[in-house]
Amino acid sequence: MTGESTRAVHGPPPREVRQHPLVPPVYRTATFVFDSAEEAEEVFAGRQQGWSYSRTDNPTAQAFADAVAALEDPTLAAVGQPFASGMAAISSTLIALCSSGSHVVAPQEVYGGTWSLLTRQLARFGVTTSFVDATDLEAVAAAVRPETAVLWGEVLANPSMTVADLPGLAQIAHDAGIPFVVDATFASPVVCRPLEHGVDLVVHSATKYLGGHADVTGGVVVGAAALVDRVRTARVDLGGALAPDEAFLLTRGLATLPLRMRRQCETASTVAAALAKHPRVARVDHPSLPTHRDHQLAQSLFAPGLFGAVVTVTPHGGREAGLALVNGIGIIQRATSLGGTVSKAVHVPTTTHVSMDAGSLAAAGIDPAAVRVSIGLEDAQDLIEDLTQALDVFS
Repeated sequence: MTGESTRAVHGPPPREVRQHPLVPPVYRTATFVFDSAEEAEEVFAGRQQGWSYSRTDNPTAQAFADAVAALEDPTLAAVGQPFASGMAAISSTLIALCSSGSHVVAPQEVYGGTWSLLTRQLARFGVTTSFVDATDLEAVAAAVRPETAVLWGEVLANPSMTVADLPGLAQIAHDAGIPFVVDATFASPVVCRPLEHGVDLVVHSATKYLGGHADVTGGVVVGAAALVDRVRTARVDLGGALAPDEAFLLTRGLATLPLRMRRQCETASTVAAALAKHPRVARVDHPSLPTHRDHQLAQSLFAPGLFGAVVTVTPHGGREAGLALVNGIGIIQRATSLGGTVSKAVHVPTTTHVSMDAGSLAAAGIDPAAVRVSIGLEDAQDLIEDLTQALDVFS
């Protein structure tokens, strides 16, 4: 008979579960037990499938990544890797593909966090970046050098909602023998599946639409196994592992992603059309509008009738008008991030893109008055009335 403390630590083994659980279980454990030292050796060497340590791999986290891969690639040929955040996914991907002396070609309209990573962190280790007008394929091709290691893109740019010419950019990358990686956070697999258009790796901040409820952070990378394995190695070394509880919430969010995304996109189109007619509005960025420069491109790449669920509004009056619009909203919440059930709005230059200097903001086409509105699940008319009354306050 063992002692009390030993019995407290080593309880009876869990009962066998012969029936499959309807919901995947949460493996809330840091480590896993082996039947023998030989089994441990085989798993650690990669010769046998298994689990050893949750910073390396966790069944709940991997189940989430597998589910996203299935959404991105219905043929099930793609694989996925889970991350603690979207930036963990982006940083691991770029570090996996670059080394000292490497060069990156990225859009001028790149997400502020990616811009900061490239200019503040990777630049310290000898990685250089050319930020180009990604809508000009000739300019993109001209920016590629012998040392270019990756072409980076965004399916929908933040916050201009510029649509990337995925086939055209993929051709440039592949002609140069480099991978084409896109951040598809603003689209989700419901709007666009980039792998079908020549993209090599797809990155998501799962915090947004995939999770869908603004209660969890996470990231994921999907693509061919050879490239994703390189990204996984960087994740393991850098420590950006997705925790099992967060993975559980993200997997739960995926179940309603198609329903939420379609409703949010439809509402966004309605809101964008209404705001485009308001006399206090200088510009509305949303690809559903026939006046948007990428309207036809979006129609060719995206699911029918879906153009994303972010609307960027630029009121007349400069920075003060943008701040006033954010301060005047009521139903829509003043909060960062996007993709949740609650609509949110931020003044872009002072929040999501605050790390970018004035020149970079101008190059990205971000006006001092720009306000990004993430459309949630509220009624479209309520959101229109909320934004309209906020616009009418500033004069």
